[in-house]
Amino acid sequence: MKYRYLGKSGLLVSRVCLGTLSFGFKNWGTDAQLSARIISAYLDGGGNFIDTANIYGGGLSEGIIGDALKERQRDKIILATKCFFRTGPEPNTKGLSRKNILEACEASLKALKTDYIDLFYCHSPDPHTSYEETMRAFNDLVRQGKVRYLGCSNLPSWQIVKANAVSARLNLEPFACGQYMYNLINRDIEREILPALQDQGMGLICWSPLAGGMLSGKYVGQDQPAEGSRFSFRTHVDIPRFWSERGKRIAEAILPIAKQAGEPAWKLALAWPLRDKRVAAVAAGATNEEQVRNNLLLGDWDLPDCLWQELNKIAFYEPDYLTSFISENYRGILEDVEV
Repeated sequence: MKYRYLGKSGLLVSRVCLGTLSFGFKNWGTDAQLSARIISAYLDGGGNFIDTANIYGGGLSEGIIGDALKERQRDKIILATKCFFRTGPEPNTKGLSRKNILEACEASLKALKTDYIDLFYCHSPDPHTSYEETMRAFNDLVRQGKVRYLGCSNLPSWQIVKANAVSARLNLEPFACGQYMYNLINRDIEREILPALQDQGMGLICWSPLAGGMLSGKYVGQDQPAEGSRFSFRTHVDIPRFWSERGKRIAEAILPIAKQAGEPAWKLALAWPLRDKRVAAVAAGATNEEQVRNNLLLGDWDLPDCLWQELNKIAFYEPDYLTSFISENYRGILEDVEV
């Protein structure tokens, strides 16, 4: 297994992170026993990075992970979780207020059966709470030893920079990484999110690198998701994200490239984000142990340049006005400069 630093921090994480969104869901996910076997297969295969959130699995994922890790050596595992989304009927069980951040952390520590969280994310921007309040609360958790590193997820680029600027001004702990959807279908973070993360010295953790399984090729030729599939249970979430003309076209176009390369489509798609060294890890879920072992192959395998170029061609997307304008002018400024 190869490891990468989490941005400019000194924390090393395995390039393949175990995503646990499905742990606890009855229909398309995995129960506690199977989830525990998946965790064991992942850790025994060389992975060290497990990602969850307090809402995953309908709120069950953290507890399943905590039970599964009781016999494991805690300091060998990088454990990440998140807070923001509503976890109860009370008005303050959501958002990035000081109250919710501190109480969500305590609840996650209890569920995960641990004394500390290695990486604690804000799961979404909060339109009301100031970053002075949010970052002070996160900083207190770090100073108390309950959290080691901070991350953000789904924040727009300007809020990433603003939050870290608040931390710099107030001498607080900044964000070390960001977790965002990034795959061959959804490449829009290349416009502003990736440059912002790079500028701030933050690593990227990719979620849905296989676009919910779309890029594995298993949905190619289907007019609608098969009954019993993840897409059939998450139509309101996954269909708008991935089940588009672009998504279907790219999923189908990967297959001949994969066949010619002698590799499965999922392997090419999962390896594609890791070609960019700004990516610290891809968060890949699994519903059985074989999938985990397959995903872990990416820990030691790099996508050849020729395949990367072919995938980029089929997944090309039109840049927006600002991206085109800046790229053209950068070329003009640097045309006679050795860099």
